Amino acid sequence: MLERLSGFSTSELCDGSSFPRAMDYHIKPWVGHGRIVGRAVTVDVPAGEGDIVADAILLLKEGDVLVISGKGCCDYSYWGDFRSFCARTAGAAGVVIDGAFRDLEECRTIGLPVFARAVTCITAAKKGTGSINVPVSCGGVCVRPGDFIVGDAGGVCVIDPEEAEAIMEKAEKKRAAQEQVVREIRETGILRTRIKK
Repeated sequence: MLERLSGFSTSELCDGSSFPRAMDYHIKPWVGHGRIVGRAVTVDVPAGEGDIVADAILLLKEGDVLVISGKGCCDYSYWGDFRSFCARTAGAAGVVIDGAFRDLEECRTIGLPVFARAVTCITAAKKGTGSINVPVSCGGVCVRPGDFIVGDAGGVCVIDPEEAEAIMEKAEKKRAAQEQVVREIRETGILRTRIKK
């Protein structure tokens, strides 16, 4: 399923969704090739508190996406190069942060995809509060453990595994219709029809 999802852009998946679950547009790719697809491991932390994120990294499996609900706080970083190194070693597909991270250049060297709101140099507090693998709000969207996370240059969307098949089917139909129109225009040089959403 994840391999099939990787064949669609976030825009196409939103088009295929009856109720698109796209995170706030400020959450964008900063590190990596700009694309992630994986299952969510969630972390809920108070604004400016990030110690428990280290515990969540220990739970990551191959292909997981760590989703950190940082309450949009960009004054402190929830993530940095050391955490990127550890998550990369665990085989994670990437991290999505509703907040800021740091060590941008070093994180780019490590290569683990990082989606976040901003970059800052100040670390978050280390009080150990928060919860792991609970439903969270990240970028204004509810994310449950195990949800499919797809991120690219357009943003980040959240897919309910039970709805993924129907979403991809609808997205594929629209893609096929557009491709047909493109072929006709290239053959005739004339636009004859309009694609409906």
